Amino acid sequence: MEHQERALAAFVAEQRAAGDATGVIVVGSVARGTEREDSDVDVYLVVPDEHFRRALAENRVAWVEREGADYPGGYVDVKLTCRWYLAEAARHGDDPTRASFEGARVAWSRDPGLGRAIEAVARLDEAEWDRRVASHLAQVRLHGGYFLDQAVASGDDFLRAHATTHLTLAVARLALATERRFLRGPKYVTAAMADLPVPGDVAAAWRDAVATGGPEASARLIAAVEAWTGDVLPAESTLSTFIRDNELAWLRGTLPAEYA
Repeated sequence: MEHQERALAAFVAEQRAAGDATGVIVVGSVARGTEREDSDVDVYLVVPDEHFRRALAENRVAWVEREGADYPGGYVDVKLTCRWYLAEAARHGDDPTRASFEGARVAWSRDPGLGRAIEAVARLDEAEWDRRVASHLAQVRLHGGYFLDQAVASGDDFLRAHATTHLTLAVARLALATERRFLRGPKYVTAAMADLPVPGDVAAAWRDAVATGGPEASARLIAAVEAWTGDVLPAESTLSTFIRDNELAWLRGTLPAEYA
């Protein structure tokens, strides 16, 4: 909207004149064209690598700019980035990081390669997507078919809540990966499940498992997911996949599957 574009233009003008910034990347609802009247403007401010590393060491990587935002409640939500950060994010960034660059546009840059660097962050190859589908299916089986059963048998309410949450998140992550979509964050999961083209029995069982957290609903959800995914992951590979992607993630230099 016009008032957000004015706020963005004011921020860009300030950065072009003031410091060593090399670009401004617009992300979020303003970049996607889904902003509301009162939406803030989300940007990444691109700086030289040494500037970013210094700011990271000093805990100065994000702030809010209100000057130049001339509408009620308006502000520019600023996060720092650099070419090193973008390259690392393209190699092994987590889902929320990658999702934050989907639909991004360069508002201003001294770097002609910045657009290509952004595109690389929001892209995974098919083999990695397939690996994620299998990984999340392993999470479904272990959290819903092992940890939840243990929780019910032992009367452990915390473990029951934990297993149900991780089961339903794993189903959502599996559905997202099947559609080659990133997880933007927990607050978007319910909306994503309503939007994704998952089978009706999976969607209904997922809603029941979220609402009740009971073993019966979870069993129905797992059965529906198994029927949907077919032979994506052989049963005998489930435990090893789960261990590799969770308990051994630190050893492999990766994030646990639910956070990746």
